[in-house]
Amino acid sequence: MSLLVISPDYASHLLPLATLATTWRDAGERVVVATGPATDPIVREFGLERYDLPLGRGSNAKVIRAEEQSDEESDSLRGFFDATRRGMIPTLAYQAKERLTDLMWDPVDAGRRTLAAVDVVRPDAIIVDHLAFSARLALQAAGIAYADVVLGHPSALPVEGEVYGFPPFWPAVFTPGVDELDDLRALCDEVSARFTAEWNRTVRALDEAAPHTDDAFGEHGDLVLYNYPAPLADGDGRALPPHAFLGSTRRVEAIDDQVEAWMESAREYAYVSFGSFLSVRGDVLRRVSAALASIGMPAAIATGSTPPSELGPIPESWLVREYLPQVRLLKGARLAVTHGGNNSVTEALGQGVPLLVLPFSTDQFAGAAAIERTGVGRVLDPNSAGVDELAAALVAVRALSGSPLLQSIAREQSARPGPAIAYELLTARAPATS
Repeated sequence: MSLLVISPDYASHLLPLATLATTWRDAGERVVVATGPATDPIVREFGLERYDLPLGRGSNAKVIRAEEQSDEESDSLRGFFDATRRGMIPTLAYQAKERLTDLMWDPVDAGRRTLAAVDVVRPDAIIVDHLAFSARLALQAAGIAYADVVLGHPSALPVEGEVYGFPPFWPAVFTPGVDELDDLRALCDEVSARFTAEWNRTVRALDEAAPHTDDAFGEHGDLVLYNYPAPLADGDGRALPPHAFLGSTRRVEAIDDQVEAWMESAREYAYVSFGSFLSVRGDVLRRVSAALASIGMPAAIATGSTPPSELGPIPESWLVREYLPQVRLLKGARLAVTHGGNNSVTEALGQGVPLLVLPFSTDQFAGAAAIERTGVGRVLDPNSAGVDELAAALVAVRALSGSPLLQSIAREQSARPGPAIAYELLTARAPATS
């Protein structure tokens, strides 16, 4: 049963999708990954084929830096980073305004190239990153079935009464005003209407007879796979489309002898990462580092685009690198500090690691609220939390280690890993193409 994986050219998106594909690979099936050239090393590292299919104006292989992008993408990234320093509402508003050019990049051509990839590969099954809108649009216009992988909090796919980009809930530490929320909702409604119009124009260009939609952001494949633990979504009151929860797509990483030796010597430690994009917030990483030092807790810190020198005084016993084997380090961590990205959240919870979440953007606010509601971590505002407040939160999170819910999530994901769930579901279905 051959598989086609369609992903934007970003490491944080491709890594979980490629991990899903390893079940097909290990079963001796053909796997082709349609993505851009920046992530080609990741595709080859997983032992998969790549079909060249850029789906956006930006890309990154591990850590994204504005100066390495095109002028247009660089300006967009710098504007986004500046917005995160102003807080939740300015960030969500900025992202909403950028959404048309960011998510529907050259949609007609991208859609045609997606259909060409299907014709060349002729897969039996297709999985697509939910944010690959141009690719999904083309598949739906052509009547080609696919599994839709949502890499984020489930609200990344809005349900009835919701609008994309407006969080259905957020942590208690964020207290936006009514007027701010009304303005953000109105902006998101406007963007959704414009995005839907662009979707329908593209559909018309690809196939005049294909059905149009009233809400492009609410469109999805015939099977939705949430890369998210089901217990965090239980009780939030959202009516989801036909779906399955994968829990996480925890990849196997190459052994790094230095990291293994450090883990053995550190014994109890915190893992810290703000992912590919938000690692630019060195000011927050510096405060987190100072808070960890104040409670005497060793740390492994992935600094990303922030130079380690910006973290201030760092104990020699700490492990500090631009990029670290996250899954391996989380396995031995007592707690993790994260921006609330999908990979760090699911990979930590899947190994029973409690979280201190400092959300900056998009669905990170809704995801942080779920972590707060279920008691598997704590949440602070990254822009206002001082060293003392961070230190107190770290102590509280450390005490959550071994909680019954964390243990239950870890057991479930060990018994039924996300890639196995996806494989079972897709192999049980009729072939996506003939």
